[in-house]
Amino acid sequence: MSYENIIFKIEGDVAVIRFNRPEALNAINPAVVEEVNDALDKVEADPAVRVLVLTGEGEKAFVAGADIAYMVKLSPLEGRKFSRGGHKLLFRLENLPIPVIACVNGFALGGGTEIALACDFIYASENAKFGQPEINLGVIPGFGGTQRLARLLGKAMAKELCMTGVMISAREAKEIGLVNKVFPHDKLWEETIKTARLMASKGRVSLRAVKRCVDRGYNVDLPSGCYMEADAFALCKASPDATEGMTAFLEKRKPEFKGELT
Repeated sequence: MSYENIIFKIEGDVAVIRFNRPEALNAINPAVVEEVNDALDKVEADPAVRVLVLTGEGEKAFVAGADIAYMVKLSPLEGRKFSRGGHKLLFRLENLPIPVIACVNGFALGGGTEIALACDFIYASENAKFGQPEINLGVIPGFGGTQRLARLLGKAMAKELCMTGVMISAREAKEIGLVNKVFPHDKLWEETIKTARLMASKGRVSLRAVKRCVDRGYNVDLPSGCYMEADAFALCKASPDATEGMTAFLEKRKPEFKGELT
């Protein structure tokens, strides 16, 4: 598939998806969803890819939300289909076995915040803005915002953001736990890629195990989560990466992880 709405590149062991509709502040429509799904097919098929980064093309926006010019014409059933398509894409993004970083370089509103929430964590520039402004349009978040915000920030904060529709700054987003780190705009990409490369240097099996344990253990009781962790630890030991990592430590050298996901 040739892409008109995203830019997709694989740079060594890091894949990058850039939302590329700067004239529309990278707003989401079904064509964008289709292209991102296709790019994820390529990411899943390439064992060399160890980390995925999502960002927006241009200076102004990561993703400024869903395309209102498209949404205004939808019937209720068409609206449900659009929402379900977004849910399916974001569950797929969330369930990738590799780390996914949202590199938010500007507006991340509505669907933009929701996409970022489906990533493993968010790095933002100082001029980034977050919010769920759908209430101002007479609707509600449709790509999982009411659900992921509540799980990440708690019910009260999720209700406040979704009921007021206010935009918050990157600094405010970091204060409430939505964003991991905030950087000067001209340093954001450099710092994001630095972290992506650091994670890509780790073993694929152990990266997947961390992601699965945190995600799947989040909504279970502590003993169940720890039992899950013990099983994942054992599976990591079955990978050649565990032997390589520990041997490299004892030999005082950098490990070369080559374990494969199965």
